[in-house]
Amino acid sequence: MNQRDLIREILATYRKHGWRLRRVLLVPETRAEVVNEDELTFEGARVEVANVNALWFSRPSHGKREAWELRLIAETAYALFEIFEADEPEETHDGVRQEMQVKLGEFTSRKRP
Repeated sequence: MNQRDLIREILATYRKHGWRLRRVLLVPETRAEVVNEDELTFEGARVEVANVNALWFSRPSHGKREAWELRLIAETAYALFEIFEADEPEETHDGVRQEMQVKLGEFTSRKRP
């Protein structure tokens, strides 16, 4: 499956379960392929150049917390998940999200031949 179709499929699945797309991480080659496509929109989410193709989603969780999931753009589902407390500073959340991106990058680099 090509990257555009895979992204569409992932977006539809997450939308169906109440997730909101927050950020799009794309390697330069994928960004050149999918961002120029008029029919593919990212719901206003920020598109960033990264070392891995992934999508950041969030949704409300129990007890005024917020769930964030970093989903690898791949046919085999793989994601990292974190719950953030409402009273934690946003800088703490950003630090954890950056660590998650590093972990996902490490995971994908181990899978490459």
